[in-house]
Amino acid sequence: MNPYKLQPQKAFWRPAVAERHYADLEDLWQPLTLKKEHKVATAGSCFAQHIGNNLARRGANFMDMEPAPPLFESEADARRWGFGVFSCRYGNIYTTRQLIQLFDEAFGERTPAERVWEKQGRFFDALRPSVDPVGQDSAESVLALRERHLAKVRKMFETLDLFVFTLGLTEGWENLEDGTMFPMAPGTVAGSHDPKKYRFHNLRHAEILADMKGVRERLRAVNSGARTLLTVSPVPLTATATDNHVLSAAVYSKSVLRGVAGEMADDFDDVTYFPSYEIISSHPSGGMFFNPDQRTVNQFGVDYVMTHFFSGPLADEFRVGYTSNKDDDLDLICDEERLEEALK
Repeated sequence: MNPYKLQPQKAFWRPAVAERHYADLEDLWQPLTLKKEHKVATAGSCFAQHIGNNLARRGANFMDMEPAPPLFESEADARRWGFGVFSCRYGNIYTTRQLIQLFDEAFGERTPAERVWEKQGRFFDALRPSVDPVGQDSAESVLALRERHLAKVRKMFETLDLFVFTLGLTEGWENLEDGTMFPMAPGTVAGSHDPKKYRFHNLRHAEILADMKGVRERLRAVNSGARTLLTVSPVPLTATATDNHVLSAAVYSKSVLRGVAGEMADDFDDVTYFPSYEIISSHPSGGMFFNPDQRTVNQFGVDYVMTHFFSGPLADEFRVGYTSNKDDDLDLICDEERLEEALK
């Protein structure tokens, strides 16, 4: 017997894609079980902010470990200082190397050789430079604030039920002394670029897979019931530090990340993959989910992704009390966009 006769319609391109309007696609993933009482934490690239925002608006138990102080006039102002963007105030975690190093630092297993950058007499956290737009008046203040931040990160990992991580980039800049990878190249937000101190590192598949397996192992060791939901950001690179055209570099980066995410979901029962990357970027969509810059995702695309995310049991659990409104259109906090300042 032809073994494909046992496959459902979603396994065949013609009935599942070609003969359907793109808005009518079904069964793009197998939604995980999630209840409103489950604690959900988010981290990753810019696109991860949409998932956290939509979970919170639908009544999920979204973890905000470092809430904004009352001095901010609006949520938008607080977000520019890193509050309410992710579950902790760590800013964008673009690479898996950043993630595993943050975990180890939070649990006292590593201390980065370089933690403070300076710019015009002000001091910034080198591992999250964009969350403090004006900086501190001393390096000691930066380190004290970082210790408080790491305590919140540690508690987050110890108590969460579901960790949502959006993989964003393979490219990063690291300290030559100990391999610490930064969210931004030195000199972009603060600090200064010195080829004798830093190097560009385009993480390969084996490295990224090892990082993600390491994070999972560490997380399960401190929180045995923790589950992980992986996505890949559909947002292309703003710029590349390779010799390749940015289009080729972006396809490489997303392809490698998608491969790792798929392997993690296939190999571990506590890891699930959600295909936000495919929904937005696959050619049947015709690019209709991108803004005119052909990079950022429009609200129509975000809404369509969330329609698929909140399907099956998730639709039943998180439908009540939610209505879409203009406030769902987030002003995303994306450190990577600062790279375009090099064009000026």
